[in-house]
Amino acid sequence: MLSIAPTPTATPTPPHSVSIVSVDDLTVRFGDHTALDHLSLSIAEGGVHGLLGPNGSGKTTLVRVLSTLLRPTAGRVRVAGHDLADNPVAVRQSIGLAGQSAAVDDLLTGRENLEIVGRLYGLDRPTARERAGDVLERLSLADAGDKLVGTYSGGMRRRLDLGASLTGRPRLLLLDEPTTGLDPRTRLELWDFLRDLVAGGTSVLPTTQYLEEADALAERITVIDSGTVIAAGTASDLKLSIGTSHLVVAPNDPAHLSRTVDALGPVFDTPLRIDSDRRAVIAVDRNSVDDLVAAANALRHADIDLSDIGIERPSLDDVFLTITGRPPDPVPPESTHESSIPPTARTNP
Repeated sequence: MLSIAPTPTATPTPPHSVSIVSVDDLTVRFGDHTALDHLSLSIAEGGVHGLLGPNGSGKTTLVRVLSTLLRPTAGRVRVAGHDLADNPVAVRQSIGLAGQSAAVDDLLTGRENLEIVGRLYGLDRPTARERAGDVLERLSLADAGDKLVGTYSGGMRRRLDLGASLTGRPRLLLLDEPTTGLDPRTRLELWDFLRDLVAGGTSVLPTTQYLEEADALAERITVIDSGTVIAAGTASDLKLSIGTSHLVVAPNDPAHLSRTVDALGPVFDTPLRIDSDRRAVIAVDRNSVDDLVAAANALRHADIDLSDIGIERPSLDDVFLTITGRPPDPVPPESTHESSIPPTARTNP
């Protein structure tokens, strides 16, 4: 759940630190298998930086390296200004980590779990108690805070595990598939909590298969596949990189698709095509309100009634499919999801 060092004081911010994470030529091999292949990336301090990639792309391996749970084969890694090879303890003092499945102590209450983590981060008892109460409230666990975790449902355990990684307000929060198994309401609550953390100065690096999550939270996104970076930028940059937007026009009567093309032909100088599956006409590379108004006027004059008309912009799903050659992997339910970050990573000496 967590990768921290039990020290009484917080690590001071290193001077002149530009990036919260700096990875140069990182390689990780397991026998004949190369999990990370000369991967390089830099993550600016502050904000949310999403890490996307299909299953087996190397996302979790990278998180394991950044959290000092896995020693790289080659390359250099700096986290919060500290060289991972030279000073792993300082790295652990600067980070929080939540893996893909909950790892909490069933014999303690939810509040006790959080307070212990706060104490391990070096917080005094009153502050640890206050932080625990804040996390329980924000993740809708306040009513269950004084109950044994062994009585919690799977979703409640997951929320508590995530809350433990937030208690210490680390400089860098590593989240491996943070909202897997959470219901939509709890996901939104967690998003709000992460935004509050970012506003307070914490940097967040989540891996996720929920592309709308990366779109909603991440200022920048890095996509990796086969152990290397294949794309990086803002969500808007990535969407624009695969093409522009289209105007989609769906007549009420599918028999009028050809008439719709005839009516729109004189209006646009870009190609029109019929999408039979969607029963719509697509005006390629059209991306303005003026285009939409012009199309609506032309179709009204042609007496063609519409069931829908709008501008369709590329999504992160489109980006993922285009640059990896495959759609996003389905996210399995929590009950069947094995974490590759071991529960024993709660604390590191």
